[in-house]
Amino acid sequence: MDKRETWRRRSADTAARKEAAAPLFGTGKEVKAKDTVALLEAVIRAGDIVNIEGNNQKQADFLADCLNRVDPGKIHDLHMVQSAVPLPAHLDLFEKGIAKKLDFAFGGPQAGRVAEFIRTGKIELGAIHTYLELFGRYFLDLTPRVSLVCAFQGDRHGNLYTGFNTEDTPAIVEATKFREGIVIAQVNEIVDELPRIDIPGDWVDAVIQSPKPFFVEPLFTRDPAMITDNQILLAMLSLKGIYAEYGVKSMNHGIGFLTSAIELLLPTYGEELGLRGKVCTHMILNPHPTMIPAIETGWVDTIHCFGGELGMEDYVASRPDVFFIGPDGSLRSNRAFAQTAGHYAIDMFIGGTLQIDKFGNSSTATAGRVAGFGGAPNMGCDAKGRRHPSDAWLQCGRELPSLDTLTGTMPRGKRLVVQGVETFGEGRKPVFVDRLDAWKLAESAGLEIPPVMIYGDDLTHIVTEEGIAYLNRCKDMEARMAAIRAVAGFTEIGLAAKPSETKALREAGIVRTPKDLGVDPARATRDLLAAKSIKDLVTWSGGLYNPPARFRNW
Repeated sequence: MDKRETWRRRSADTAARKEAAAPLFGTGKEVKAKDTVALLEAVIRAGDIVNIEGNNQKQADFLADCLNRVDPGKIHDLHMVQSAVPLPAHLDLFEKGIAKKLDFAFGGPQAGRVAEFIRTGKIELGAIHTYLELFGRYFLDLTPRVSLVCAFQGDRHGNLYTGFNTEDTPAIVEATKFREGIVIAQVNEIVDELPRIDIPGDWVDAVIQSPKPFFVEPLFTRDPAMITDNQILLAMLSLKGIYAEYGVKSMNHGIGFLTSAIELLLPTYGEELGLRGKVCTHMILNPHPTMIPAIETGWVDTIHCFGGELGMEDYVASRPDVFFIGPDGSLRSNRAFAQTAGHYAIDMFIGGTLQIDKFGNSSTATAGRVAGFGGAPNMGCDAKGRRHPSDAWLQCGRELPSLDTLTGTMPRGKRLVVQGVETFGEGRKPVFVDRLDAWKLAESAGLEIPPVMIYGDDLTHIVTEEGIAYLNRCKDMEARMAAIRAVAGFTEIGLAAKPSETKALREAGIVRTPKDLGVDPARATRDLLAAKSIKDLVTWSGGLYNPPARFRNW
């Protein structure tokens, strides 16, 4: 073999695969839906690293179904690398032996089945990543050989319009195409002219008009009618004891009813506290419907989105001063850029978790449910590469005891990382535990380390119905553990709290109860919410918000 040819093996292999698929192409790069299984069998080989675009929300579901129909005798032992595995079809691949290994970030609705497959050996788990970590590995050691993506529209030259839900598509396509890989896109519609070109045609090898539009999950929609008084109390504590205390302007809100309650309290309780213009001005956030009242009352300057949200298309397009809008007039979302901003540019992350141990480590991966981490570890950590100051970041850093610093007298800030949880979660299971279930998962999956979502040294605050633990003010691990016990309620961890210790922590401002903060639990009722139903959100939006059918009850 000519020595020069040894540097072209990947391109030669790709050319051979495309040549095998050539008879299936019609005009340009169009392949008919009926020929999709044959196309996949032509371009995929056993053992390949394959990406099916499975995001938080939009799904290349037609391509996932077609991959399940290939001949397992020809295509097997695939290594799947994808952000999320929320569809049954994603796991059916492992049941059939078509796929063997999985590296992912978010499990979503399939969390229980993922745990079962790991436990029974149907899935060989690589790792549970954060989004940026997984995207980074696409460009290093987990580069897809073939990627199956989706878009709203495409043309016969392969150009794609991702529209309102761009999400992960650019990162997947670029990593695949520029390493001699093959990119196949399902689109809702093939058109002659696109509203805008989000992915250029020379990065795409085949475009297929799906028999039906791809599935989009309204993952970030929370019905205000489901918000409880307890969640409102936690929201009041957060606003008074953290948002106001630190003047946090830039942040990310995780998924959940607590953060939805905070959003709906901004125009009411937040206004009462005089916080408009002082907090929540810049946000990395999907277009949460529960943000509508705050946007309408002038709280928010800027929101950049990981993805879209069903029903929010018209509302977002009508607020270009707040959201990033393309020349076509629709939202431009991008998960990689939003995660980067969430990692480096925000001052605070606030979210929830399934378990917190006595040291403050938390995880959403338990023995029976592997929900994955999504972007929480990126936003819920202290980004050591940050170099720009802000008031909230500096204040949190000033409160840190300097006993263990390795930078001498050099000043440094710290990201606020907040876990807001009720002491007992779903099924009355205690959130505070002596040892995370992640240890059991690590044992059953043969992992070298337990899958932790947020490590205890990154966590700065815990909010429960008992109050707030300011972990960033603790001088050592003993003090941190005592502060965690003080807000852990009637869990085994909380019952181990010593009244004298808790009293001393309260006096030091390390633990603050609702009484300490001047928050009256009797006021924590739904009367404080700016919107009490989905219908109220539609009214706030001036009729621009068009909620999915399952959220309409009027």
